[in-house]
Amino acid sequence: MKHTKQLSIFKILATCLIIFSGLCMACKKNGASAGTPHMPVPPLRTDFVKGADVSWITQMEAEGRKFYNSAGVEQDPIAILKGLGMNTVRLRVWVDPANGWNNTADVVKKAVRAKNLGMRIMIVFHYSDTWADPGKQGKPPAWATQDFATMKISLSNHTKEVLNALKASAVTPEWVSVGNETNNGMLWPQGQASDNMNNFAQLIIAGHDASKEVFPQAKVIVHISNGYDNALFRWIFDGLKSNGAKWDVIGMSLYPTPSNWNTLTNQCLANMNDMVTRFNSEVMICEVGMSWDQPVASKAFITDIITKVRSLPNDKGLGVLYWEPQSYNSWQGYTLGAFDNSGKPTGALDAFK
Repeated sequence: MKHTKQLSIFKILATCLIIFSGLCMACKKNGASAGTPHMPVPPLRTDFVKGADVSWITQMEAEGRKFYNSAGVEQDPIAILKGLGMNTVRLRVWVDPANGWNNTADVVKKAVRAKNLGMRIMIVFHYSDTWADPGKQGKPPAWATQDFATMKISLSNHTKEVLNALKASAVTPEWVSVGNETNNGMLWPQGQASDNMNNFAQLIIAGHDASKEVFPQAKVIVHISNGYDNALFRWIFDGLKSNGAKWDVIGMSLYPTPSNWNTLTNQCLANMNDMVTRFNSEVMICEVGMSWDQPVASKAFITDIITKVRSLPNDKGLGVLYWEPQSYNSWQGYTLGAFDNSGKPTGALDAFK
């Protein structure tokens, strides 16, 4: 009897050992380890945006820059990016730039080219003749002496003129960004948010309504930099909402370093979740970048932020775009591209595959 009990106990222990071993093997196959919970990655949606701002392309080509795929074969840079898994291009618009780059004709030319390569299109209005970003939101000289009511009309007309030019060329943008990195409003001083949030909201409304008039299905983006800064985003979007502004997508920029990207992407995830909960808004990372000579860290960062955007509830995370990845060899002093000095993509862009 005792011997029988011992055999039974032995059989039970042996069975437990087999089950435990099987579970361990399953964990290894799934990439999990003891004490580390496996974080399931949601399935990749076919409409998830993986793209780049490529607004410099025509100017770079005009000045003799050439682009090569990973095998060293010269190729259209947009086609190179598409081959790396991208499906979207982002194009900035300036009102009347001195050298012509990023004016309506240049934007339409690039948009048609991208469309013919099967890419989706985002248009970004700077409402300036040059760069508009958190530190500068200068009015176009043609609008400089206008009162606020007239300037709203100018903004609306400019928006419709550019979008109608795209429509006439059979280009349908899926997204329109009303302003670029408008951390403190735009069209200063009248549209400076810290001085007059209502004025800023009225400018957003004017751009939103003009965009929807030409392309009713296009999603309107309000774009702020420093995607890790929840206080900034709450201030801007609470202020816009309380003043009647309308948008479809909250756009963010994120430019970390190899040493802080993990911290900033975690903060950005918390901010994105808060924007979804607070405003029921979709979210997109419209600009990312890291030093071109840090491809390992850059790939890890991009991979991580893509995963985090995909994790947002109810498919509210729309996508991630790299800012001017094709810039190389310190083009105009910019070093946060993702091509090496010979004009070939670095391993950083493998994150988009």
